Amino acid sequence: MSNIACNLARRKAKEDGEGSNENAIAFNKQDFESLKKSCLESGTLFSDPTFPADWNSLGYNEFGRYSLKTRGVEWHRPTELCLNPEFIVGGATRTDICQGALGDCWLLAAIASLTLDENILARVVPPGQSFKENYAGIFHFQFWQYGEWVDVVIDDRLPTREGKLLFVHSSEGSEFWSALLEKAYAKVNSSYEALSGGCTTEAFEDFTGGIAETYMLSKPPPHLFKIIKKALGLGSLLGCSIDITSAYETEAITSQKLVKGHAYSITAAEEVHLHGTPVELVRIRNPWGQVEWTGAWSDDSKEWDGVKPEEKSKLDYSADDGEFWMAYTDFLRQYSKLEICNLTPDTLVSDEVGRWNHYQFEGMWRVGSTAGGCRNHAATFCSNPQFAIKLVDVDDDPHDGVDGCTFLVGLIQKDGRKEKMFGRDLNTIGYSIYKVPDEYKGRTNVHLGPDVLLRERSVAMSSTFINTREICDRFKLPPGEYVIIPSTFLPHKKGGFVLRVFTEKQAATSPMEEDIKVKVQEHDIKDCDMDPHFKHMFMQHAGNDSEVSALELQIILDKVVNNRSHVKTDGFTLETCRNIISLMDRDGTEKLGLVEFHALWTKIQKYLEIFKHNDSDNTGTMSSHEMRGALIEAGFQLNSEVLQLIVSRYADSAYAIDFDSFVGCLIRVEMLFKIFKTLDKNNSGKIELDISQWLCLAMN
Repeated sequence: MSNIACNLARRKAKEDGEGSNENAIAFNKQDFESLKKSCLESGTLFSDPTFPADWNSLGYNEFGRYSLKTRGVEWHRPTELCLNPEFIVGGATRTDICQGALGDCWLLAAIASLTLDENILARVVPPGQSFKENYAGIFHFQFWQYGEWVDVVIDDRLPTREGKLLFVHSSEGSEFWSALLEKAYAKVNSSYEALSGGCTTEAFEDFTGGIAETYMLSKPPPHLFKIIKKALGLGSLLGCSIDITSAYETEAITSQKLVKGHAYSITAAEEVHLHGTPVELVRIRNPWGQVEWTGAWSDDSKEWDGVKPEEKSKLDYSADDGEFWMAYTDFLRQYSKLEICNLTPDTLVSDEVGRWNHYQFEGMWRVGSTAGGCRNHAATFCSNPQFAIKLVDVDDDPHDGVDGCTFLVGLIQKDGRKEKMFGRDLNTIGYSIYKVPDEYKGRTNVHLGPDVLLRERSVAMSSTFINTREICDRFKLPPGEYVIIPSTFLPHKKGGFVLRVFTEKQAATSPMEEDIKVKVQEHDIKDCDMDPHFKHMFMQHAGNDSEVSALELQIILDKVVNNRSHVKTDGFTLETCRNIISLMDRDGTEKLGLVEFHALWTKIQKYLEIFKHNDSDNTGTMSSHEMRGALIEAGFQLNSEVLQLIVSRYADSAYAIDFDSFVGCLIRVEMLFKIFKTLDKNNSGKIELDISQWLCLAMN
């Protein structure tokens, strides 16, 4: 119950703007300003209890408590490591990021790209932080985390060995913003070790809230150099890497000084003239701050002698800083993969650049209700969450000459790095896109069922199903209405996700979610109209007062259902019987008279028919994935959120629902709906309760 309340409160906060970069959520509920003020007033330096200076924060395996890699590690503040520590010296630059003992080059490559745009950097590294003015040993950074921005507070105690920083450090030696940024990112992901290994796109997205594309350079698309140049001009962040074929090749250095399995960032793309002939070049940075390409167009190579001095002077081509130029053709031959992070409209400050339109939705795959698996699993696939997108306007000046609407779809699964320490793997995820049939066009208050999804072919789908944090693909479809269905590959795999859609033109997007409606038939019957045999049966079970109590009702229902071999039951609970009486009792006696019991009997007979109809495998129980259809047949149209709660409460450990649980569910839903309608006097869809009314309702 408290978890439900927290989720509802969080949703309300997001509706009020919480979670934007301007109004970031305090991570671990730690408010930077109040903590800093408290430290300054008490004259103490901040020590973070949620990310302590001990082995718990370092890691759990390679950097665990008894690991050789953590032997001799001590935590020191920058003020203990040098005389005049600085947060940033002369602006944040790419040379401030040199890799340490942690395999997080993917992260450092993204940080290097971050330094190329002061506006983007300021979103992650709030300005005004210092080791001099109002220093209190506390710093903060902001990251995008699965659809919302969080403000992360840290103390400045950093892991060292023999007086030197263990992990990322600046070539300056006295500059610490990059080391503190790495610590804050480690805190968000539970430990430093959790950052070991990854894709640059992950950090790109967490620094910008953007969406990332991946290009395999063995089969580059036409005009990729122009795409790179345009992306850099739009402020996009770009990374590249060389694939390895075995673990032995990790960070192996080639004969031309390129590092395999290592994340690089692309910082520029230019065209120069070699003896008058145009040559396309890309500038690449190694986050180690050293080890540079030695082939054509490397620092001080002979190719530069054929370039006019005015062109050379613009390209800063000879500094020994881990950054180098190479020909685009060599780039395609030497590197395996290119990653581009496209930025959200709010990230871009300049009015001179184009912008994507951005839409995002949060969702859950819950076992038994919305974790339906891919299209291969016909019995459960339609249970997955669904999201509508309406494409209207075609692209301007399409590169391929084909009219259509270009859009990106990115599906992220949550908290993969935090789960690593428990040995849990990422889910294998992907999505399918279906065209909305004519009869459903213009509607989002529906949930497409087997009649559509199992009879029609998808018009597009993710390039693969894969066990990575995110899968993102670019599509072009004719104008029209479509539904996107994100799923795990196998059914019954739980997890949270964020679905994002970036479109070149304005589009309409929303969840495909049914409105909550309850339409239950009432049967009015008089005592004189009742079958004599039914009256006789009732009088046999009723007490001396000719009414049925909750305890008597429990005995009756158990006896009736136990005689039905085609349904399974554990027996009706006394709570269910009390709910039944609360719903059916019209005269306030808290018991059922003859007419009230007849109405219940009619209802139970109807529920038996619905239950049998939806027990597709004739096991005597109903699969929780069949619950949506059964509820609709009984007159209850509910959305996925309510359905998830129903399954968690009424299904067993195998996600099967027996008959008594089915009846208990329907009775409670009908009762809650009637209570709501009674309190909603203005038919507004909202009610307001004081604390006493709330407690009475909740305890009912």
